[in-house]
Amino acid sequence: MGKVLMKGNEAIAEAAVRAGCLNYFAYPITPQSEIAEYLSRRLPEVGGVFLQGESEVAVGYMIFGASGCGQRVFTSTSSPGFSLMSEAVSYITGAECPAVFVNIVRGGPGLGGILPSQADYFQAVKGGGHGDYHLLVMAPDGVQEAVEMMMMAFPLAEKYRNPVLILGDGLIGQMMEPVEFPENLRSEPTNKDDWASNGMATRNSDTPNLVKSLFLDPRALNDHNLKLKAKYERMMREDLRYEAYNADTDYQALIVSFGTMSRVCRTAIDALKRQGIEVGMIRPQTLFPFPEKAIHEAAIRPSCKVVLSIELNMGQMLEDVQRAVLGERPVHWHGNAGGDIPSPEDIMDLVKSFL
Repeated sequence: MGKVLMKGNEAIAEAAVRAGCLNYFAYPITPQSEIAEYLSRRLPEVGGVFLQGESEVAVGYMIFGASGCGQRVFTSTSSPGFSLMSEAVSYITGAECPAVFVNIVRGGPGLGGILPSQADYFQAVKGGGHGDYHLLVMAPDGVQEAVEMMMMAFPLAEKYRNPVLILGDGLIGQMMEPVEFPENLRSEPTNKDDWASNGMATRNSDTPNLVKSLFLDPRALNDHNLKLKAKYERMMREDLRYEAYNADTDYQALIVSFGTMSRVCRTAIDALKRQGIEVGMIRPQTLFPFPEKAIHEAAIRPSCKVVLSIELNMGQMLEDVQRAVLGERPVHWHGNAGGDIPSPEDIMDLVKSFL
């Protein structure tokens, strides 16, 4: 199959089907409702299950139930909806169940607006629910990468027995781009008989599997959290992803940006290059784990004078960029949080103001 022109939300939905996920539970919310609309038609064609819950709270626990039985399952939502799922996300993570969540982010806080935003960064990478946990968070910059990350998300969730979150701003859900569904990213569910609550008869076993997140003994709970911590450290070693753009030059400024905002920055970098001004960029493709070492090494290049964290929020990633740079270069934030996207010209003017 060659490239096809698809809206981002529909491409994400189709990618999940092609990744072998036949279970989707959701509740509609703008700007991602086309995912549910698409799958309500598509899943019956392939023997899958589409179920609209009565609320996002209910959906979160539907995901928990299916994932606890070892099924490939995912949901999609947008900002306030993911907030309502956050308690269930904590339970799913604590119980070590694989699941995939898609958050097509809209503006906030509160109801905010329905235009694109990246203001759920804190929620995604610092933990939106209770307890010590992390999600593996992937941030695509367009529809093609959203497709690829969606197809990667299910085997990654099963590899770590941990939820994976695809964090895309509203632009990714609504834009249309040519996409190709890679054959090499198709995968089969991994063996879950050693942990899933999928029935002793299914496993030909006389020992039940118990899926739980409750540890009343303080030593047992501490040991469980240490086990989870080791899992997150493994993510940092094995599944950290980022892109370095124009980073092999003697750039004077370094931009750190993710998602569709990074595409605007890329256009600005190319235009500045034509004017004789070199700017590098580190684009985190995973927000957790975060590419701290790559950012630090890029920031301390002798030619680099300043680091700019450019985001569609009020500077949520800025803290992580500052921690990566360790005070060795000045770090500044730039962005909008109302839904207006800074233009390439805005970014160019910003860079020039620091040089």
